[in-house]
Amino acid sequence: MKQYFSFFKMSMSKGLQYRIAALAGVATQFFFGFTFIMIFEAFYRSSNTPQPISIEQLIQFVWLQQSFLLFVMLWFRDMEIFDKITTGNIAYELCRPTDIYSYWYARLLAQRLSGALLRCFPILIITAFLPAPYGLSFPPTIVHFILFIITLTLGLIIIVAISMLIYISVFYTLSPTGSLLIVSVLGEFLSGLIIPVPLMPPMLKKIVYFFPFRYTSDLPFRIYVGNIDINEATISIFIQLAWIFILIMFGKWWIKRALKKVVVQGG
Repeated sequence: MKQYFSFFKMSMSKGLQYRIAALAGVATQFFFGFTFIMIFEAFYRSSNTPQPISIEQLIQFVWLQQSFLLFVMLWFRDMEIFDKITTGNIAYELCRPTDIYSYWYARLLAQRLSGALLRCFPILIITAFLPAPYGLSFPPTIVHFILFIITLTLGLIIIVAISMLIYISVFYTLSPTGSLLIVSVLGEFLSGLIIPVPLMPPMLKKIVYFFPFRYTSDLPFRIYVGNIDINEATISIFIQLAWIFILIMFGKWWIKRALKKVVVQGG
């Protein structure tokens, strides 16, 4: 376990060095944040039907989404891992006296965490000073905030476990393009990053609740804004833990199966 924590710290230190890229990302996320807010405002103004989430809550949802984008987006990728799989350099990884799944998992977790730490604070601080209803305010209660932190952390663990499945699939496809496109597009939609889950039709909500994607972003952000009550949030934490166990166990089983069929050219 100590060696994987060392890998995690090294990847974190490396990721925290990219400050200029982080600043560019912050500017981009502010642009998209205001764009989404204007779209939702136009939708709310054109509709006389009461919505299951208020425009004030939805605006805060958007800012949280932009602040922690690296926590929840599935199209974030480590091209070095893909290159090692497709070029045969995976042989060097297999020479390490470590579990390759745990090593990659620690690396991917650190990359997301370091990137999010560089970007989230500027967005959170600036949006906190924006005038109502465009600013970000504190959660309704301290309990909501604690549950937000817990579910956001568990959601990060889930998203990395899902990402690991994309990398493992490349052992079979030998190209990351297809897996990235399918999982990213499907995952973004089902997680509520394109259309917030409360605004989806009832039948589509049932489908969304069946998959793990909404537990990475929709759940923690709606807890923060007070759109999910404490009882539902508490139950959802156990569902997150179940998904973590399922995804990690399946990923470990699948990578062991994939490594048995690896062919490395040149010897």
